[in-house]
Amino acid sequence: MGKIVRMRSEDGFLLASAIDSTDIVAEATRIHQTSATASAALGRALSITSLIGKTIKAQDGSVTLQFKGGGPGGTLITVSDTEGNVRGYIQHPNADVARKPNGKLDVGGLIGTDGILTVIKDLGMGEPYIGTVSLLSGEIAEDVALYFAESEQIPTVCAAGVLVNPDGSIQCSGAYILQLMPGYDEQIIDKLERQVLKAESVTDMLRKGFGPEEMLRTILKEEDLVELEELSAEYRCYCSKERVTGALVSIGEKDLRDMISEQGSAEVTCQFCDKIYNFSEDELTQILQFALNKQDV
Repeated sequence: MGKIVRMRSEDGFLLASAIDSTDIVAEATRIHQTSATASAALGRALSITSLIGKTIKAQDGSVTLQFKGGGPGGTLITVSDTEGNVRGYIQHPNADVARKPNGKLDVGGLIGTDGILTVIKDLGMGEPYIGTVSLLSGEIAEDVALYFAESEQIPTVCAAGVLVNPDGSIQCSGAYILQLMPGYDEQIIDKLERQVLKAESVTDMLRKGFGPEEMLRTILKEEDLVELEELSAEYRCYCSKERVTGALVSIGEKDLRDMISEQGSAEVTCQFCDKIYNFSEDELTQILQFALNKQDV
């Protein structure tokens, strides 16, 4: 289980949230068998997406982050529900790149910068809100902060980290997001920047045994923080045979007929959890008939 803490400054102009996502990222990397750098990229994105998801007020809402930067890792997608439960995948989980000269994993090199970050927020109001921003670094956190500044006009500090052991297992993972609300005093920006620059990295704090609340209070030691909530989150996929059936209906008559004539059956793997769903020829024929009836309505 991951642990999320959300806090605000006493004056209400600063919102802060943090997550210890070690267990979440460990489960994600176990499922997808990611390389070290892919583990760091996916873990950072899962951590941040979980924190953003908790800000969605709609009961059945969600937020999706899609990083498409042209790097060897391919497209990276993460999705969170409103409780911070997340799922995600990276298109090429085994892809890797050389480490940076300082020895750190080169997430930006894996994701690339020739592309965009797309943020899709389903607020339960019909059409989702979709915002995009050109990728700045491919390092995940910097790109999310840029998205908030440009697309939602919310001054944001975002940091995330994943520490991968030599055997590929996850030692620790987490993130934090700091945001200023409308009406804030301009002087708070300088103070906030000063505090963040002095702060240790996310993984250094987690290695010391800091929990999310302790992380925030350490970073924002000059602020009077009030806890809003503390909750648990997990890696959770909502796939089912019914959902996969719906996806098959949507692929169209021609592709369904080709599938039946060429394969006689189908094996569909969920991209988020790698669960396999098998469909017999009879089931595919029923799906085709349903698709045809749907067209006639």
